[in-house]
Amino acid sequence: MTRTGGFQDDDFWTEFHDFLFSEQRYRQAEELLDTSPLLALPGGSRVLDLCCGPGVFTVPLARRGHRVTGVDLSPAMLDRARKRSADTGAEVTYVRADAREYRAPGAFDVVLNMFTSFGYFEDPADNARVLRTMHTCLAPGGTLVLDLAGKELLAGRVTPPKVVRRGEDLLVQTDTVLDAWARLRSEWVLVRGERVTRATLTWFVYSAVELRRMAEEAGFGQVEIFGGFDGRPYDENAERLVLRAVRGG
Repeated sequence: MTRTGGFQDDDFWTEFHDFLFSEQRYRQAEELLDTSPLLALPGGSRVLDLCCGPGVFTVPLARRGHRVTGVDLSPAMLDRARKRSADTGAEVTYVRADAREYRAPGAFDVVLNMFTSFGYFEDPADNARVLRTMHTCLAPGGTLVLDLAGKELLAGRVTPPKVVRRGEDLLVQTDTVLDAWARLRSEWVLVRGERVTRATLTWFVYSAVELRRMAEEAGFGQVEIFGGFDGRPYDENAERLVLRAVRGG
């Protein structure tokens, strides 16, 4: 049995890659970019994909003519993103950096943070710093789109444990609520033949009200909350918590 660390452990991203980033997820990104009113970006936009992973959105954005920078802390994920870019002929700038520390003041028209890539730092103040990074990197009038699983949605999905098969591999995910719904701990067990790999992730979960307040405290205005990339309301029919906000002039 082997054990990996949290999201800052490159072994985690390598071991669990096929479950985190299935081909279905890449197809979903392409579909969202073609259909979502929240992702209908002006042509040639300067886009920062913060926590870009293996380029799920980074590559198709570049192929649509946007000037894209992908930032991630994981060398393994950036290697996969670079390969995907090379294979498709997409021109992307990739930077290895901590989301709390990356700085490119006013350099982007759009900042994206997709697929629940927010809230993983142990100190809540560090998660607030990431929002300030996003604000700093936007040009005046620029737009942030931040997508995650909202606390309200997670409340109905915590139990029972989730079991996912991919070929001969089996993943069991067990979630536990911590600190009166401030955080969630997710324990993953991957069975691959005779090899068993365990990992534990703990992250802060946010309601729509909490995330809106954090965005406003980071300096954003015109903060809107949606229940999906189709622009639906954030209500009992919501699928995701999608925040869209603007950096003022």
